Amino acid sequence: MKTYGLIGYPLSHSFSKKYFTEKFLNEGIADHQYELFPIENIKSLPDLLSENPSLLGLNVTIPHKVNVLCYLNEVEEAAEKIGAVNCISIKSFEGENYLKGYNTDAYGFEASLKPLLGPQHTKALIFGDGGAAKAVKYVLEKLNIEYLVVVRKATEGAILYADITPEILTSHKLLINTTPLGMSPNVDTFPEIDYTQLSAEHLAYDLVYNPLETAFLAKAAAQGANIKNGLEMLYQQAEKAWAIWNK
Repeated sequence: MKTYGLIGYPLSHSFSKKYFTEKFLNEGIADHQYELFPIENIKSLPDLLSENPSLLGLNVTIPHKVNVLCYLNEVEEAAEKIGAVNCISIKSFEGENYLKGYNTDAYGFEASLKPLLGPQHTKALIFGDGGAAKAVKYVLEKLNIEYLVVVRKATEGAILYADITPEILTSHKLLINTTPLGMSPNVDTFPEIDYTQLSAEHLAYDLVYNPLETAFLAKAAAQGANIKNGLEMLYQQAEKAWAIWNK
């Protein structure tokens, strides 16, 4: 049996397990399984690998995307630049595991964002500065899109929500939410900006996918903005991970 899985903590719900279980079933991929491995401390990873010798690939979620790096034999260039890994391939050489880390967040985000970009999307606001924002920044830099990071507590290299002027909102026509604001069950929360400054030239992108239309997206759409949730990004990530594991 070939095994793949997800490490993180806690793992209350998983898009990945549902996606791959259905993929294996629908495509008749026999002798494959996808499991959840809720490990609180990344130090448990070596034991997890030794106890599950059929493991060929792992997805990585919070809080291990950064602290898993020291357990890897190799890291792809994009993941190294981003400073976070969310996909690991596991190969065996002479009885020893060889772990290579990738970041498919960037791939999924770029693949789902690019078709929506217009000539006016030269500046972006990124809400939040956590792990997910790392991949977003990497993609925006790759696409030559300037950005400002917006946070709730003062930090170097970012501005506060209170610092967002009408001029900033009208000139930054790409808005990206990388925070959990609006995620179920807290569906009434959203980045606190003046949505009346948005227009049909704006694109609002939310990495959250549950619910499919967050309060952030609904408020932006009410002003005529184009909107996009994070579901396609997840599908793109999953297919990229599958391609990596089957190299």
